[in-house]
Amino acid sequence: MRRALGVFLIWMVGMALLLVLVLGVGQAYRYWTMPVVNEATPLQIQSGESMRDVARTIHAERPELPAEVIYWTARFRGQARQIRAGEYQIAPGERLTVLLDRLVAGDVVEYRVTVPEGVTAADFLQRLADAPRIRRTLDALSPQAVIEALALPVDHLEGWLYPDTYHYPAGTTDRAIIRQAHALMREQLQAAWEQRADDLPIDSPYEALILASVIEKETAVPGERDRIAGVFVNRLERGMRLQTDPTVIYGLGDDYRGALTVSQLKRDTPYNTYTRGGLPPTPIALPSRAALIAATQPAQTDALFFVADGTGGHHFSRTLREHNRAVSRWRAHERGERESP
Repeated sequence: MRRALGVFLIWMVGMALLLVLVLGVGQAYRYWTMPVVNEATPLQIQSGESMRDVARTIHAERPELPAEVIYWTARFRGQARQIRAGEYQIAPGERLTVLLDRLVAGDVVEYRVTVPEGVTAADFLQRLADAPRIRRTLDALSPQAVIEALALPVDHLEGWLYPDTYHYPAGTTDRAIIRQAHALMREQLQAAWEQRADDLPIDSPYEALILASVIEKETAVPGERDRIAGVFVNRLERGMRLQTDPTVIYGLGDDYRGALTVSQLKRDTPYNTYTRGGLPPTPIALPSRAALIAATQPAQTDALFFVADGTGGHHFSRTLREHNRAVSRWRAHERGERESP
């Protein structure tokens, strides 16, 4: 009788434990499948925070989800010591286990700053200054101040920052993005220079960078870049002046008001390619990879001139007479544009 009673008691205890286990698993499953939030919610995890700290922060956003459940779930899954600091975004309807996986992976919120091709280095730095959640470490974001602060191996910053979209987590330093942009430009320039055509009238990667910047400013049509480059190469080989407006505009600086005057075209500056031969002394903008390739692999052409054709592209000419006719057509088009209501 006692033995039977003992067996019964053991069975009862076992069933009770099983029931507790089933209920516990069921409750845990309910917590694990419960949406952490119902709408997008930021989550900031500071460096040095423990898993219990993180659990309390998540619990504050979803009081129905106990902090102990969050903590022990992370412990059970071996993730309690692997959570990465940073700024996260909890997605609407996201489950706890999915969120923990992202916290371990460091799937932080990314910001971005976009620098279009053809802008100046000063424009790049201004966009960086205006970008969100960047940690400012530089007292000044002028080109010369950046060269000195980062000890960049250049005399003039123009041309040496790669135009691109830069993605970064909150807290990334301004120095880090500038260094990345500078390294990318060096990488792209070196790659283009190694694939350069034979017998180019330029002697160094830096001259290729200068030429690429001029090409970038002369056309917004991707398919024209190598033809523009071909014209400039032909002119350089013949000792002709480049006579390109963007270099004049760059040399004018703040004196340029949106339209070049005859007196400005005649004003001699180191960048006036109407009054001086050869390339300008430095780049005049931040060139794209395509412009770098065009500068080092120009199209074979007999054209020596080009002018806007009124459609966004250019008319290319071999002779001055043909070019003058194209200029007349362009001026007539401009007059028609001004006179149209």
